[in-house]
Amino acid sequence: QVQLVESGGGSVQAGGSRTLSCAASGQFFSSPVMGWFRQAPGKEREFVALVSRSSGDTFLADSVRGRFTISRDNGKNTVYLQMSSLKADDTAVYYCAASRKWMATMTSEYEYWGQGTQVTVSS
Repeated sequence: QVQLVESGGGSVQAGGSRTLSCAASGQFFSSPVMGWFRQAPGKEREFVALVSRSSGDTFLADSVRGRFTISRDNGKNTVYLQMSSLKADDTAVYYCAASRKWMATMTSEYEYWGQGTQVTVSS
């Protein structure tokens, strides 16, 4: 089992920055890929970014590339999502997830999920 706990959500003005954290615990050795997804009200959960825990290689969705950065600290078993130049469209609940599959961008490819953290961007 893998436990994921997100933190760092809150309210931020458009153009601002926010960093989310995802602390992992449990037997996550079988889940080499960590991802971030988000879900806005009335919309489906969408892929945001992923990182390989071993290599640090990353992949980001087109909608956030150039504004968001994903990274990991293996010593702390934590994955970060640094968000900048935030827009109102970035308002959503952000979820951390763990997968066995590299380049997993679909929710069905992730086995473990956190409870989510709300990010609200006001204009």
